[in-house]
Amino acid sequence: MRLQRRLNLGFAALLVLFAAFLVVQFVVGARVRDDHERVAARIGTVREANRHALQRMTDAETGIRGYQLTGERLFLEPYQSGRGAALAALERARQQTDDPQARELIVAEQQAAWDWLGQYAGQVTADRAPAGDGDAALGKQLFDRLRTLNAAVDDAFGADLRAEVAAGDRMERLLGIASGALVLAVLGAGYLLVRVSRRQLLVPLARVGDTIRRLTDGDRSARAEAAGAAELRTVIDALNDLAAQTEAHLAAEQARTARAWLCQAVLGELQREDADPATIGNRVMTRIGGALAADAVHGNLFVPGAGQVVMRWPETAPGLDPSVTAELAGIPPGSPVPCAGGLAVVLGGDSECPGGYLLVVREFLPDYTEQEHRLLAGVAREIERALRQQSIRVRQDLLISELRMLDQRKDVFIQTVTHELRTPLTSILGYTEMISDDEEDLTPMQRRSFNAILRNAHRLQDTINDLLLLDRPVTAADAVTEPLDLADVAGVVHGELNAAAQAKELTVAFDAEPAWVRGDRTQLHRALRKLMENAIKFTPPGGSVTVRCGGDEQNVTIAVTDTGIGIPAEDVPGLFTPFHRAGNAMDQAVQGPGLGLAIVRDIVRDHGGGIAVQSVVGRGSTFTITLPVAPAPVSVPAS
Repeated sequence: MRLQRRLNLGFAALLVLFAAFLVVQFVVGARVRDDHERVAARIGTVREANRHALQRMTDAETGIRGYQLTGERLFLEPYQSGRGAALAALERARQQTDDPQARELIVAEQQAAWDWLGQYAGQVTADRAPAGDGDAALGKQLFDRLRTLNAAVDDAFGADLRAEVAAGDRMERLLGIASGALVLAVLGAGYLLVRVSRRQLLVPLARVGDTIRRLTDGDRSARAEAAGAAELRTVIDALNDLAAQTEAHLAAEQARTARAWLCQAVLGELQREDADPATIGNRVMTRIGGALAADAVHGNLFVPGAGQVVMRWPETAPGLDPSVTAELAGIPPGSPVPCAGGLAVVLGGDSECPGGYLLVVREFLPDYTEQEHRLLAGVAREIERALRQQSIRVRQDLLISELRMLDQRKDVFIQTVTHELRTPLTSILGYTEMISDDEEDLTPMQRRSFNAILRNAHRLQDTINDLLLLDRPVTAADAVTEPLDLADVAGVVHGELNAAAQAKELTVAFDAEPAWVRGDRTQLHRALRKLMENAIKFTPPGGSVTVRCGGDEQNVTIAVTDTGIGIPAEDVPGLFTPFHRAGNAMDQAVQGPGLGLAIVRDIVRDHGGGIAVQSVVGRGSTFTITLPVAPAPVSVPAS
């Protein structure tokens, strides 16, 4: 039976017993006492009526005697009043008594009263003469008989009263015994309830408290004895399970901390650059051997930049047998496995970093725990990660060296090309312009040829200037920043390229509001010019170009929209890379080296802004430049 049910039954029994005690003590006892008092009062009333009847009969007898002695009828008044009262009292006593024997005596007493009244007192009052000695003797005899019966009735009622008192006393004693028994029952039930509670609840709870204190003090092995009620045993089992889980988690956390410390120590050794790989490897073997309490640790690792390194700890340990090495070669990388009486783990690798193995030998305790397996696996992963990172660093250093060499070669190439191209190009432009000045001496064919030479020479000169600009970007020392209205700069560019747009019959829309930024006017002019030149160049005759400039509280934006050939989606990611040209531009033989957008991106980025593009093939493109807004200068009125 569960403790809760036991406690419920115990409290219910206590309640029932206490209620029974209250009923017996106050309800039954009060009713018994009331009945006893009522019966005693009735007996007393009847007895008093009997005594009153005798008194009234005595008064009547005294009046008769006075009348006999004096003949005065005044003495008959007590007789007249006493006779009726005595008979009424006897009748009342007869009706109120429940005792048959007492009722018979009262009836006999009534008959004796009637006999005295009829045979003696009635005759005396009727003859109106003094009675003789014979009548007096008869009257005395009848009255003595009445007095004797009255005494018998009184004795009977006295006996009834004493019997009733004795019965009441017995009932009181029985009620006291019943109350005492109920009190003892309540005390016994309470004692049993306390005993059950102590044995099933308090004692096990005290043990649970002791176990909790032991756990709090650091005794993780403390467990509570499963005792007491079923509910408490469930709680104790849950507490023991929680303690076991806590102990397991703490052990796992300690093992994890040990693994982390060892991995961190191994990583620190591997990252040191003040020793050769063999020395570092021996230090790593020493830490592994100390952590696993090993007799010997063997390692064979490929260290990028140093090659294959064979290590062992301690140095006096014998080398591995070739059969053990062959067995290690067949172990898959990853998890530690038993090998040659020890525990081995193979490190994964690739063509750049072949990996290697670790073998831990321990003779006094050849069985390794799960925590030791995890420890060795974690160290192996850390070593493998460190070797891979070192391999990546070696490759990165090699690539950086190669890129630096290529960058130097690029610089030399650009400098050489621009120098070698600029010198003859200057001569070509000079002589061509001199010959073009004498147009009267040239035929139409010659003028067209010289114009073509000048046009292509200027284009080549622009390409050389773009190459120089990409090779030598404007630095902070070269830039001249000032507050300027980007709308004015865009308006200047629009005016410079308006003739080129009209030559292609393009419609140019220009919508600009004051938009102040801080920047280099020359560089921003160059960026806007290249965007608008591209829009004119890639828009077929009859198309349109729209330039919009505006801003808000944080940024200034200028957008150049055209209805040109558009840009394929696959070319958008590399659009701002030098020398990149969209596929459809090359298919349609649109001339250009692919440097303009790269120059625009560099200029916008140097000004702390950004550039974005939206384009649909066959419908056109929109290039949007965003720059940080600057406060407009405050104009000082002329004095």
